[in-house]
Amino acid sequence: MWLRQAFFRWLLPAAFLLPLWLLIGWGVTGAGGWAFLLLLIAMPSVFVGQLLLTLLVRSRPSVRAERAVSWWDVAGFTVWHGLTIAVGFFPQAWFGLLVTGAIAVGLAMFWLMLWQLWSEAKGSGTGIRYFTTATVDAPAEAPPQHAADSAVFIIQEKPAADR
Repeated sequence: MWLRQAFFRWLLPAAFLLPLWLLIGWGVTGAGGWAFLLLLIAMPSVFVGQLLLTLLVRSRPSVRAERAVSWWDVAGFTVWHGLTIAVGFFPQAWFGLLVTGAIAVGLAMFWLMLWQLWSEAKGSGTGIRYFTTATVDAPAEAPPQHAADSAVFIIQEKPAADR
C-alpha cells in the first residue's frame, strides 16, 4: 500500500521533474543540436502528458478514496518514467528505440487510464450518469369539465379619456 501511495504523491512532481531531467541530461551528456530540437518537442509533451495522466488517475473514485493508485498505474508509470529517464541519458545506440518506446508506453498509459476511469464510473453509483428523456402518457380518463370551467371572460380597458 505504501508504494501505491508513494506513486500517488509522485505523479504531480513528476510532471515538472521529468522534463527538467531531459534538459539536465541533454546539458550533461552534450548530446548536440539535433537532440536539442527533439528536446523542444519532448519537454512540453512529457509535461502535458504527465499532467493529463495525473488528472485522469486522480479523477477515479477509488484513487481519491484511498489516496493510492492501482497496481496497473504503478506498473505503467514505472515503465514510462523509466523510459523517459533513460531518454534523458541520450545514448546514441538506443536513443531512437527509447524515444519510440516512451511514446508508445505514454499512449498506452493514456488508454489504460481511460479504461480504468470508465470501468470505475460505470460500476459505481457515483460515476457517469446517463440522462434520458422520458415521455409521460396522458391519463386514461380526462377529469370532468364543468360549464363554468369552459367559460371565457373578456376584460376590456376603458380609454384614459373616459375616466
